[in-house]
Amino acid sequence: MKTFADLANPWIGGLAIYEPGRPVEEVARELGFESADEISKLASNENALGPSPRAVAAMREAASKMHRYPDGGAFYLKQALAAKLDVRPSQILTANGSNEVLELIGHVFLGPDTNIVMADRAFVVYRLIARSSRAEVVAVKMKDYTHDLDAMLAAITDRTKVVFVSNPNNPTGTMLDEPAVERFVARVPDSVVVCLDEAYIELLPEDRQPDSLAFVRQGKKVIVARTFSKTYGLAGLRIGYAVAAEDCIGLLNRVRQPFNVNAMALAAAVAALDDDEHVRRTREMVRSGLAQLEEGFRRLGLAFVPAVVNFMLVKVGKGREVFEALQRRGVIVRPMDGYGLPEYVRVTVGTRAENEKCLRGLREVLAG
Repeated sequence: MKTFADLANPWIGGLAIYEPGRPVEEVARELGFESADEISKLASNENALGPSPRAVAAMREAASKMHRYPDGGAFYLKQALAAKLDVRPSQILTANGSNEVLELIGHVFLGPDTNIVMADRAFVVYRLIARSSRAEVVAVKMKDYTHDLDAMLAAITDRTKVVFVSNPNNPTGTMLDEPAVERFVARVPDSVVVCLDEAYIELLPEDRQPDSLAFVRQGKKVIVARTFSKTYGLAGLRIGYAVAAEDCIGLLNRVRQPFNVNAMALAAAVAALDDDEHVRRTREMVRSGLAQLEEGFRRLGLAFVPAVVNFMLVKVGKGREVFEALQRRGVIVRPMDGYGLPEYVRVTVGTRAENEKCLRGLREVLAG
């Protein structure tokens, strides 16, 4: 009798499964905590301040209309984004988180006998997208935990369809400066699409944010992917978007499922775009939280990768064991063995109390 595995496409069984940060409720049940409130989740780079208050108000208002299908064209969100970003609505695609943007890129551009070029310590989903499309992954070694753009250029061949650049980069928290990205895009062959994954870009002060959308305005073969998950605190709603040339957006729309973004997410995203106070408070939390973690890691004698966004890589020895020991103390961080960094964990910036709880837990765990 045949199994489902026998019937599946033969390459599916070899695909890796993405390991998400563990939900606090699951950890609480497993380890016997009385309440999930006893757990500090510092694993998934979420906004510790919670969602934009304006977005929450918009969700409440939208809740009574959930019997209606959402606007499949996302008219109001595209209009709001176009005005804020100085692009045309026709240059925007809305998606079920920026992860869906990456998936749609795979559907449109990748297949057998193609490859992607990425940094070896960049977002693991790029690998998953490529392999599910039966494309080869060319992973280029980073330099000082940052994309080596010259080496990535050298890795491009006539089989390369997409180059992924995560900026700022997850999981290292590092960032390329604007001139470096400009030089890189100018030298990428015309036959290759550059995806600039900017999931964390709004966490930076405005004067430190590169104008990557200029590439789209100039007609470059660049797709900019962004999300409402991080800065705006809407990770649970799954809402993101891509900005690219109109003909590229048209292709992505051909493989996008109808009603891919739910109505509550659309309403929340429109409202969140105007919540400048929430963005300001989030940036301040990130700034002060990074300083607090850096000081704490130095006191513990731990090496870390200086970060510009709301998480940090810290070298703790046996990362998986430290991750498990911290969980028992009510702190969830992210082990990095899946990224080839088994001595590291990634710590998300939390509230001041959560950061201190993490540092205290690390002190206890490392003391044995």
